[in-house]
Amino acid sequence: MAKEIQKNKVDWFIINKVKEIRTKKGLSQEDLAAHLNISAAYIGQVESPNFRAKYKTLHLNELAKLLGCSPRDFWPEKAL
Repeated sequence: MAKEIQKNKVDWFIINKVKEIRTKKGLSQEDLAAHLNISAAYIGQVESPNFRAKYKTLHLNELAKLLGCSPRDFWPEKAL
């Protein structure tokens, strides 16, 4: 039996917010990966419900630099 891989609501909020800003800026998963010095496959895994991968706090700080925003912009305004 396959083990269920699940990301929580906060994880998905952050992932979707990064993706939203990334696409608005016209950046690809490969662009993010290059900036973070990680593989594009990892970004794909983060954005996929089929993998456990998530952004680390250091990733979020570096992504905020790339995307021209605050790391707080990736977090929900109120608790979920």
